[in-house]
Amino acid sequence: MQSENRFFDDLAKLVNGAAGTMAGMTREFESNARERAKEWIGGMDFVSREEFDTVKAMAQAAREEVEALKARIDALEGKAGEPVTKSVKTVKPKASETLDRSIEGVAPLPDDAN
Repeated sequence: MQSENRFFDDLAKLVNGAAGTMAGMTREFESNARERAKEWIGGMDFVSREEFDTVKAMAQAAREEVEALKARIDALEGKAGEPVTKSVKTVKPKASETLDRSIEGVAPLPDDAN
């Protein structure tokens, strides 16, 4: 009877040791896998959640500012009526003026005395 008890005690110690070893291996595997995943994701230029939330808040603030500025522009245009547009009138020179200007810069032709 004593030998059977000792056998079961040894078997229980062996199983407990194996279970502890497996638990340690599992934790080590998980930490290694987590570290490799962080390295892989870090190499892909993903942003962290904090950075994403910060940029999201900045974009929301910019949208709100744009809407406020649009409302302000609409209010200003409403007070002044239609927006003022400048029109420039182009004047074409007369044909005789163009001809006179082009002749002024031309040198006289040499005489052909043969």
